[in-house]
Amino acid sequence: MSLKTLQDVSYYKLNNEINRPVHGQIPLNKDQEALAAFFEENVIPNTMVFKDIHEKLAYLVAQDYLEAEFLQQYTPAFLEKLYDFLTAQNFRFKSFMAAYKYYSQYALKTNDGEYYLESYEDRVAVNALYFAEGNEELALQLADEMIHQRYQPATPSFLNAGRKRRGELVSCFLIQITDDMNAIGRGINSALQLSRIGGGVGITLSNLREAGAPIKGYEGAASGVMPVMKLFEDSFSYSNQLGQRQGAGVVYLNVFHPDIINFLSAKKENADEKIRVKTLSLGVIVPDKFYELARKNEDMYLFSPYSVERVYGMPFSYLDITAEYDKLVADPRIKKTKIKARDLENEISKLQQESGYPYIVNIDTANRANPIDGKIIMSNLCSEILQVQKPSLINGKQEYEVLGTDISCNLGSTNIVNLMASPDFGRSVKAMTRALTYVTDHSHIDVVPSIEKGNQEAHTIGLGAMGLHTYFAKNHMEYGSAESIEFTDIYFMLLNYWTLTESNLIARERGIVFDGFEKSAYADGSYFADYTAGQHVPRSQKVKELFAGIFIPTAADWRKLQKAVAKDGLYHQNRLAVAPNGSISYINDTSASLHPITRMIEERQEKKIGKIYYPAAYLSNDTLPYYKSAYDMDMRKVIDVYAAAQKHIDQGMSLTLFMRSEIPAGLYEWKTDTNKQTTRDLNILRHYAFNKGIKSIYYVRTFTDDNEEIGSNQCESCVI
Repeated sequence: MSLKTLQDVSYYKLNNEINRPVHGQIPLNKDQEALAAFFEENVIPNTMVFKDIHEKLAYLVAQDYLEAEFLQQYTPAFLEKLYDFLTAQNFRFKSFMAAYKYYSQYALKTNDGEYYLESYEDRVAVNALYFAEGNEELALQLADEMIHQRYQPATPSFLNAGRKRRGELVSCFLIQITDDMNAIGRGINSALQLSRIGGGVGITLSNLREAGAPIKGYEGAASGVMPVMKLFEDSFSYSNQLGQRQGAGVVYLNVFHPDIINFLSAKKENADEKIRVKTLSLGVIVPDKFYELARKNEDMYLFSPYSVERVYGMPFSYLDITAEYDKLVADPRIKKTKIKARDLENEISKLQQESGYPYIVNIDTANRANPIDGKIIMSNLCSEILQVQKPSLINGKQEYEVLGTDISCNLGSTNIVNLMASPDFGRSVKAMTRALTYVTDHSHIDVVPSIEKGNQEAHTIGLGAMGLHTYFAKNHMEYGSAESIEFTDIYFMLLNYWTLTESNLIARERGIVFDGFEKSAYADGSYFADYTAGQHVPRSQKVKELFAGIFIPTAADWRKLQKAVAKDGLYHQNRLAVAPNGSISYINDTSASLHPITRMIEERQEKKIGKIYYPAAYLSNDTLPYYKSAYDMDMRKVIDVYAAAQKHIDQGMSLTLFMRSEIPAGLYEWKTDTNKQTTRDLNILRHYAFNKGIKSIYYVRTFTDDNEEIGSNQCESCVI
């Protein structure tokens, strides 16, 4: 199998012809010709052939490609039945990009890389068998969901399921460090280990004392967060997954931390090399109080974490700064620094214009909506994971004296276009919940005990969605229109309802609830107040038609679920999160995540083959008017759509803002003097997102005058 002689293959040339209009028309037929040629010239001649499925599975097990144990849970007759079912579905990739992505990144290959050992049907079968854990009915159902691309496991799960030599099934991790050298050392070791096994890592530095703080009574001794950032960046560069892929991490810092200005400066292109971080991502934790002070153009105080911990007896991350702000300002025991809030706000926007960073986590918004007893203090590498954590206490031997809880991300995604066509929406979502439950139950990240403990206690999953813009275009809805917002509201309400229903059933079956359930808003019923009022039902004729034949729970249905949850509990502490999606949206032939497309014909640079062109799904003269680029869209419309989903998502979403350096005239009514993007534009949008209840903002991507995209290099360790 070889892609080395591109001049000898036609599929690459055919695909590239998509970008050359013929008589003003996009030659979409060339992509279909490229797809056919790819199979004829690459896939078919380079696929190892077996006489039947039993011979194939026996070979894959004997040669250490697949584990034997999960296959032994099924009879030979059932395995044959499952594979016959998948073959009968007559699956076909819809684009060259989809097929290329699958065969280059997911299909099992011989050790020498010369032959494919799996078709798409094979990988689906292995995933279904693996996640069903011997349950034949569930295996068939999961196979049905995946072959019709209603459900897509995250890349680590889809890629590694069933393989003998595999990585972890989870996508990313969150760890925290407290303000002492033992915790810092343990945190760096944890980052090394997690990066080694293939995960993106989020770390909060908010608890660390600032530069110039005392150490053992010596004033000015502390170096602050900057050297620790550099240590983490070097760790990720070193632990690079067998040299195949750079490790990846993000560090978060509270906006009220005294090192915040230097923290932001570390990502600037002209930063001193001693502090500059090139590959490490940055995120800022933003309490409500910052928005208030910036809006009023007032001074703000930055508070010493060292002082705070001494006075309040808790790490800085766990203090409610908005509630305690005035007390902190008035307390002479708290060391503090005064700056202008709006100056800091502008620094954040300048850096977002220059680099796409920092990510923003509206921490009070996240905690207000949090139904779990405890505090959310940070997020992950893609800013969609928002779960409670507890700090650990590390002794001088790097041992845990108190083992806290940290987080692993167990992710999968619905394909909105295809799930809306499911013969049974609820049954589909319940099966997806079961598949993700397997991932959390069988993920044992013992190299970081706090992550293993957190996963064992919480059983968290993160079911998300992709293909929203595709669905809008296919059904003639403008992104951000009233109908599109209404659809989004109902769709995510349904995901919430059915994942709650299945989590409750699993808790009843096993007699197990997540740790701390009895202190949650689920247990006392308050979580359900909005739903039992019957607010989330289709109202417009268009949306009623889209959900025709799909069960919509009434207020009575929600009250029934509320009582069931109070009686038997929930197995999962968290259930929903919308990741940014990466390769899986391509193999599913749909738009990524919930955001709009950026181009009708997307250009991708692939290492092995060069430029590949990917036309938007269902692109035609019929859908063309509904495929407006994100860069030409009022970002408030994007925020409105995300806000409709956020009401139902217990965690977060990877919301990306798309801006042009030269903003089209009339796009924003506040642009009166210039069409150039300014810091004010980003300030306004962040405040708008905050006021709409958005919990986090991922990248800010800027399309420049010279056709470059700033902030577009998403981390491959984290996009699922």
